[in-house]
This record gives sequence, C-alpha cells and structure tokens, in this order.
Amino acid sequence: MAAQPRRNRVSDPDMSSPHIRKPVSVQREMFTVLLALVPGITAYVWQIGAGILVNLVLASLTALAAEALVLKLRARPVAITVTDGSALVTAWLVVLALPSIVPWWLTVLAVLVAIVGAKHLYGGIGQNPFNPAMAAYCAMIVAYPALMSQWPAIGNTDFTTQWHLILGGERAIDGLTGATALDAMRTGLRGHTDVTSILSSSAFGFVGGRGWEWIALGHLLGGLFLLATRTISWRQPLSFIIGLGLTASVFWLIAPERFPSPLFHLASGGAMLAAFFILTDPVTSSTTPRGKLIFAVGVGIIAWFVRTFGAYPEGIAFGVLLMNLCVPLIDRSTQPATFGQRKEKRP
Repeated sequence: MAAQPRRNRVSDPDMSSPHIRKPVSVQREMFTVLLALVPGITAYVWQIGAGILVNLVLASLTALAAEALVLKLRARPVAITVTDGSALVTAWLVVLALPSIVPWWLTVLAVLVAIVGAKHLYGGIGQNPFNPAMAAYCAMIVAYPALMSQWPAIGNTDFTTQWHLILGGERAIDGLTGATALDAMRTGLRGHTDVTSILSSSAFGFVGGRGWEWIALGHLLGGLFLLATRTISWRQPLSFIIGLGLTASVFWLIAPERFPSPLFHLASGGAMLAAFFILTDPVTSSTTPRGKLIFAVGVGIIAWFVRTFGAYPEGIAFGVLLMNLCVPLIDRSTQPATFGQRKEKRP
C-alpha cells in the first residue's frame, strides 16, 4: 500500500542515494494510486453494486477529519499532511477490504482504527510498523465477524437496498447476500467435499469467484499502471503472486480433488488488490531489494494457509501483519553492503 510514503522517497522505488534523479511529490504519488484504484472500483460497482461508493465517500470524509484532528492535537502542520492524499488512500483501501453493505458506523470505526490507531499512535506518517488498512480489517473481522461475512450476492446491484442497509436498516438479508467463492471453498474443504462439486456452485465463475474475477482484473490493470509510472516496485507484486501461486500449485498437483488451482486463488478475494496496493506500502514493507521479495513471498504463503485451513476465508490481512512484524529482521538480514565496503557477517 502506498498510503504513507517516506518523505524522501525517490522516483524509482528500488533506488536510493546516491542515485536520486528528481524529487517526487507525495501528493502526486498518492493521487496516482487513487487513480489506479478506479478500474477495480468500477468493476466492483458493475458486479456487486454502487453501495461501495457511499462507503468510499463516508470513509474519505472520516479519514480527512480524523487526520486533521490528530495533527492539530499533536501540534503538527495540518494543511500539508491532510491534502497529501495518504489518508484518502488508506480510507479507500479499508473500504475495498470490507463488504460493501456493512453499516456506516462500522466503516467509520474501521477508518478511525486505521488512521488514529494504526498510524498516529505510532508517530504518524512513516512511523507505523503495521499496515493501517490491514490492521483495521483484522480488528473488524475479529470484533464483528457476522457483519464482515455479509457480502452482497453477485448481480444484486439494487442501490436502494444497499443504501438502506448501509444506513442501518433491517439486516434480515438472507436473500440478498451470498457466500463468496473463498468462503464456499473453505466450507467445502472442511466438509471434505470434492473440489469439482464445489466449483459447480453459483459462487464460482471461470477460474475464480464469480464477479471477483473482473474485480481482480481491474486491480491488475491499476497495478500495471502503477508499475508503468514507476510508482511502485515490481518486486512485491511478482513475489506475492509467486508465493501464493506456487504454494497453491504444489497442493493442487498433489491432490487436485482436494485443493483448488492457483488461478482460483489469484482471481478470488483481494489477491490482486494486495499484490499491487497493499504489499507495496513503503513504510510497512521491507525496504531492501531482497527483503521485498522475502516479505511478499511470506505474505502469499501465509494467505494460502489461512484461506485453506484457517477460521477466516481471507488470509491476506493476517499475512501482511505477521510479515510486518518480521520486517526489522528481514531488513537487517538483507541489508546490502555500503558502497565501497565489504559486507561483514553479523554474529
């Protein structure tokens, strides 16, 4: 996630001093990330409904207000930081991680956890060790598992109904919600159901979750745009795809009747969103070239195991937070030698 860049970040995410070529505007970079999220959001509205737009507006206003208030309380410059776009990126990522029909107060609470708890309680921009959006997601799914499992059924794009649910309407919505492909797969695997019979359910499309394949494609297009503009490094996206895909491939080849294909995992849930927008956060990800590879591969492996054997259908957020804990060790172990100096082995 590019929500909280270091102020001295250079134009190439993989380059550092003395290779600085030109200064980079944090504001420009953040709004580039917001622009790159538009294809995925467009696909989301097309497949799931426009309710997500309500939560995006609500989350954006909450994030900006919370950022301004905390900065004022900390006697920090308000105008520059609030308008740099980092709070908006965090808010949008939080919304994309949550079901689009969660009540408004849950969206507000999740954004406050991300901005106030995961970001500013650790010192603000550039100081937080945990990814704010993923910390908020994990907090919400642990605190409100029932609400976090209510996803609109694909094709049910009735905006009036979604608006009513977001504003706190009666949530007797069994006919309006449906299990996601990841949830259906996890339930089927726990019941030792053959994968072939699971894939025949209405939750599945061509290779992944029905509807989610298009959303994944939208995030992929946005991610390629970020790569083309050199906003992010290629290391985390490619390593995450390899980590998740290779782990899924091993088990799929061993027992294809028991485990779904790697394409299913890559085209379902938030895999593409995580690859290009979450793992690329320069603050909470590893900073060394080799460290970025290790960090992202680790997230991919953890995500597969949580998806397959864990209590929650989506494991990416837990993988990100666990690997955030490992970043100091990863960076220390993969730190390249200083220019002109021989790298000494650490005891």
